[in-house]
This record gives sequence, C-alpha cells and structure tokens, in this order.
Amino acid sequence: MTTSWNRIPRVAHAAEVTLNRRGQPLPGASHPLLAYGLGRSYGDVCLNPGGSLLHTRDLDRFIAFDPDTGRITAEAGLTLDDLLRFAVPRGWFVPVVPGTRFVTLGGAVANDVHGKNHHHAGSFGEHVRAMTLRRSAGECLEVTPDDTPDWFAATVGGLGLTGLIETVTLQLVPVRTPWMRAWSQRFDSLDEFWELDARAEREWPYTVAWIDCLNPGPRGEVGRGIYSGARHATTAPARSQYREPRRAIPLDPPVSLVNRVTLRLFNQLYYRQSVHPTARAVHHLPWLFPLDAIRHWNRIYGYKGFYQYQCVLPPHAQKDGMQALLDAVAASGQGSFLAVLKRFGDRAGPGMLSFPRPGATLALDFPERGNETEHLFRRLDHIVQEAGGALYPAKDARMSPDLFRSGFPRWEEFASFVDPEFSSGFWRRVTK
Repeated sequence: MTTSWNRIPRVAHAAEVTLNRRGQPLPGASHPLLAYGLGRSYGDVCLNPGGSLLHTRDLDRFIAFDPDTGRITAEAGLTLDDLLRFAVPRGWFVPVVPGTRFVTLGGAVANDVHGKNHHHAGSFGEHVRAMTLRRSAGECLEVTPDDTPDWFAATVGGLGLTGLIETVTLQLVPVRTPWMRAWSQRFDSLDEFWELDARAEREWPYTVAWIDCLNPGPRGEVGRGIYSGARHATTAPARSQYREPRRAIPLDPPVSLVNRVTLRLFNQLYYRQSVHPTARAVHHLPWLFPLDAIRHWNRIYGYKGFYQYQCVLPPHAQKDGMQALLDAVAASGQGSFLAVLKRFGDRAGPGMLSFPRPGATLALDFPERGNETEHLFRRLDHIVQEAGGALYPAKDARMSPDLFRSGFPRWEEFASFVDPEFSSGFWRRVTK
C-alpha cells in the first residue's frame, strides 16, 4: 500500500501507474489522477483514495544547465538530493530546501516548500522560472511567472491539482564550498527567542529554533530551546572531508517509541547538548537535513504512524499565539519529539495556496493516540483560527474544511484552475 511519510491515512488506490518519459499519455479518466513523487509529504495531500496515482520518480533526467548563470532545467521526478549532488561541486546550490532533501522537484513546486532561510530567500516557487504542465485533455502548457502569471500562481503551491508537472526550470544560487558557518545558543523562554530572532535574522540567512514543549524554563514558562543560525561558508575548513553517517531504523517497533517518558528524557538531553555561540564550520548536510542522517526515522512511531501539526500565525498574533499553542501542548502531556519554531520573512508566497506568509510557523510531531490526539488538535485548531492563521496542507491529515477556507481565502479562485481529471484525498476532504 502506498502511503505518505507519516502513514496516516492508509487508503487503497484503484491503480498506480509509473511514468518514465515526458509526453507519455496519461491514463484514461475512469478514476481521478494525482502525481506521486517520493511521498515525503504527510497526510493525504499526495494520496488519491479510490483514484489513480501517477508515479513520477522515473522522470528524473537533467535537461539543460548553464554553468555561468546557474539556471537548470530537469524533469519533475528528480530529487533535491540528486540536484544538490550535481550542483554543489559546480559551485551552485538549491536556493530553498525543506527539512529533507528526499523530495522531488515536482513535489517542491506543488507544495511551495520553504526552508530555514525564508526570511532571506522566500519560498521555493520564487526561484522557479518555468514549468511544463501536462493537462488531462492532452495539451502541454509552458508556465512562467511573466507570460502565464495566473497558471503560475495556481501551480506553485497548487498541490499537484492543476495537472502533471513534467519539467521545472530553477534558478540556483552560487556557493563557494559545501560547508556552512553555524552557531547555536540556548534560550529560556519565548521572550528570549523573539529577542534572539530579531537580531539574528538581520545577519544570518538561515535561522531556526528547537523548542522544548514539555519542560518549563527557569521562569516556569514552556518555551525554552536552542536557536541556530548559519550561512554558506566562503572557505572550506582545513579538514574538509565529510562522510554522512549511515544510520537507519531497521523495522517497525510494535508500539511507538515516542511516549511521555522517552520524550522528557530526549528533551532534557537535547536541551543540554553542547551549543556553539561562536560560528564554526559544519557541512551543509547535517545542518540543513539532520533527520536525513537516520533513514526510515518515521518507523520510531510504529505501525500506527504519527501526525505533524504545522501552523503559521500572522505577526500581530504570533507571540501570544505561539505561547498559547505551547501551553496547550504542555497541558495535554503530549509533548513533541520534533518542535521547530521559525519566523517567516515579510513576503507572501507566489502561489494562490502558498503556505509561507508573514508571521511565525511552528511544527510539531505527535504519535497517533486516537481521541486523545484529536482532542488536542481541536484545541490547537481553535488557537490557530482565532489568531487568523493557517495549517500547512503538505503536513495535514485532518484539517476541517472551515479551517482550510479561512486559512486559504483564494481557494475558490484556485479551484477554477484544477484539472477536471485530477484530485486528491486532501482536496476532496477540505472542499466537500
């Protein structure tokens, strides 16, 4: 059974078709269609219950590259990992990368992914210069931000619903080495986080914070953590060899390994780890993609899987709203193994359904515990909606139609661009 990364929901598809060449005719329209890359999104945005999945992983060829300008065109099934392996030795880097490099170009466009440098570089779609989009009726559209701005705004962040993205032209950014200069610092409360962030984002292109959402700081508030900033290094360190560790979770445990006891222990140990207030050299792989070092890390949650809850709150509500979210999580006793806080830059995404926008975003992982988890999510939903925020469709498995429509007010405009033969479990769920 094909699932997304968090394994919720588990659904059956009527057919699964592998695409291996551009221009390949799409299957007949007896079932709704949806492209599927590496399945690294969460929930049902990449699933199509009862419909057909179009596997695009074999559409992974480089098409054109200009070494002088850094502009590259490739098929949409190429992974960011493949692209980085090609580009970094040639002095170029992907301008925006999410927390894993094991996503496809098509997936990065369809979800308009963001990274730790949103305040500096915006979202992935801002660096896309062109796409080819195959519609179910047979036509192939050349989509660019200048010549076809409406189609561009619908397809970037369009959740793969405007048709099959076959190729992507991306503007890379220059780098001198694979290394970065990075620092980190503990903070004892969210107040300290905001002060740190205000200073750091002016100087550091990449910033992010880990939050301990179980243990209070010295003033009794939940919200202590570790703040990190980085930039690409101009020179490599003297000992510049780096070999990525090969660790993996070999199998599914019978129950989730993430529980109150292990979470409190993990958070205490993680908070007490060594920090580096003075910048030092680190390779880009462990700094940008720390979880990629453990293959199949999603297995620690067991067969039942887990949820990721990622929201964004607007600037006027971000401070009180984030504290309210963390207080609600702490009161529930369901702390998160992953708790990442990041302030977006003051720029809206280029897509009608782009998730990145001015404000702050918080990402949390929770094991599936049935009604207990759903009760917590309803409390978090209320805080997000009252604040005028939104949930991230790429990480969602249970958002209500009402919350989707309030968070993405252009959804009806977007709906007019949806290919009539394309759909997804997510789209049917939030527009019913």
